[in-house]
Amino acid sequence: MTQEGRKTRQLLGMRGADVGEERPLWKIRLQLMKPVTWIPLMWGVLCGAASAGQFRWNGGFQWNGAYFLAGLGCAVLSGPLLAGFTQTLNDYYDREIDAINEPYRPIPSGAITIPQVVAQIFVLLALGLGLAVVLDLWAMQAFPDRHVPFSLTGMALIGVFLAYIYSAPPLKLKQNGWLGNYALGASYIALPWCAGHTLFGTLSPTIVILTLFYSFAGLGIAIVNDFKSVEGDRKLGLQSLPVAFGIQKAAWICVLMIDVFQVGILIYLVATGRYVYGGILTALILPQIFFQRSLLADPIANDVRYQASSQPFLVFGMLVAGLALGQV
Repeated sequence: MTQEGRKTRQLLGMRGADVGEERPLWKIRLQLMKPVTWIPLMWGVLCGAASAGQFRWNGGFQWNGAYFLAGLGCAVLSGPLLAGFTQTLNDYYDREIDAINEPYRPIPSGAITIPQVVAQIFVLLALGLGLAVVLDLWAMQAFPDRHVPFSLTGMALIGVFLAYIYSAPPLKLKQNGWLGNYALGASYIALPWCAGHTLFGTLSPTIVILTLFYSFAGLGIAIVNDFKSVEGDRKLGLQSLPVAFGIQKAAWICVLMIDVFQVGILIYLVATGRYVYGGILTALILPQIFFQRSLLADPIANDVRYQASSQPFLVFGMLVAGLALGQV
């Protein structure tokens, strides 16, 4: 990999990012926030807006300037602010394991001090909760006649709580492969999806159940991130699924969780008469399965290749499901 490639990976918070040079503090802070992890959450907001009926073909599309800014604000809330908060918090509590697995990370490398990291955590938290309150106030003005049983502020608090118990002792859910990965999957799929839906519509039990169901596919996605940390997890006694079951079995668990639960969504779409969307989703699932071969062949060497080749079909499948749910 070229030096420029390593610099890009470093800035995005990706593995294999040691460039061996001094960096300005803003780049170090951005690396802590792992921008590459923001994309699924921001995409989840789009899926939620779609399932709320914001992209109906029969005239439901009404994205004027205020709607666009509100949607953008929700994406920023879910991605840069709260995902950035979560990743910074996780790096703070993972500094010992990162010293083994990724010693070039900002904290174990000494590129940033602990007080600076703590300050970043609280600033991102305050900005995130503040933006959630602003978006709630806008939603009540934009949709004054609807009953809103859920709020973005409440969802943001749930996300903050999950981030804390995932990363911090005494619970530290990431020590348990199943619980930790499902909490991560729900945070990356269910919460941003429900946030986008709540901002533009009334959140129903059906949407909550389906997104929590879809979060099991997110559990599979989360397993991919565990392959790079096997050595450190074993040394510190963390029972990630690759440690508990072995790397090859964990790879099979990963792809099966993704495929089985996405097929479950496909069955729901067909059963509820959304045949066109079911056909589109099928057309996305097939290449997704095909490209999963690289992960099964060598999970550690091919984790990034797998994420680039197979997972786009999953995320586009999520949008298809959101559009299908919004066409009522």
